[in-house]
Amino acid sequence: MTARQKRIALINDVTGFGRCSVTVQLPLISAMRIQACPLPTAILSVHTGFPKHYLDDYTAHMRPYMENWTENGLDFDAILTGFLGSEEQIEVVLDAVHRFKGRDTLIIVDPVMGDNGRLYSSYTPALCAKMRQLLPHADVVTPNLTEACQLLDLPYPADGEVTENELLVMAKRLAAMGPQDVIITGLHAGNCVRTYLYEAGVGSSFDNVKIGRDRSGSGDIFAAIVAASLVRGISLSEGAKCAAAFIGHCLSFAEELDLPWNYGLPFEEFMGELTKL
Repeated sequence: MTARQKRIALINDVTGFGRCSVTVQLPLISAMRIQACPLPTAILSVHTGFPKHYLDDYTAHMRPYMENWTENGLDFDAILTGFLGSEEQIEVVLDAVHRFKGRDTLIIVDPVMGDNGRLYSSYTPALCAKMRQLLPHADVVTPNLTEACQLLDLPYPADGEVTENELLVMAKRLAAMGPQDVIITGLHAGNCVRTYLYEAGVGSSFDNVKIGRDRSGSGDIFAAIVAASLVRGISLSEGAKCAAAFIGHCLSFAEELDLPWNYGLPFEEFMGELTKL
């Protein structure tokens, strides 16, 4: 039997302008030689950070969409979730996991709920509680600090800073809720951005120089590269380091700054390296 190309189902919104969601995930996963298969949660003209946006909620179409995948006998090597706008959509994701999770299918949950200590406007306490129901089905979860605090029902630290020991305790608690591996992203560390990894019961962290201002889509990029790396058999730590370095270099490129970068490669060369993973 001829081996097929590996596939990732992307349960996320499709945004026309704003460099986020499936719009950024699809080309990166494709560049890593994996087929990206979107299951849209919504279609947006621009991301919700803009003062005005058009949104077409896709909830009513998600189950018929999945039923057609089932009818066509499709299966996936991973399912990656992103922004989910309602409790009903989380129920649909649970249905997708039930339908498509095979013995070796990875479930990566990016619990997109907020940042910098604030929830997004669509997130209610009930919706945050519903998000926790995904964790028992996840192999990897990739929250930022705001989202980790929400999942654990903890107050967000006033200065947005936490110690390595506090991160270890948080990661262990998240892992106890279901996922074997935890990545807490976007942590403040002076002039750096810190990423905390909890892999196979061991905690560690690494830093990248902070470049420019916060930009939409960085979390989507991070989760996409990590998911594609895992599907290709690359370790969680290597995938996370590659994802963080790629984001830093994209920001440097976008800001037109001549800053040192961990991989020491021009942008075009790094895209070539990404395709080799």
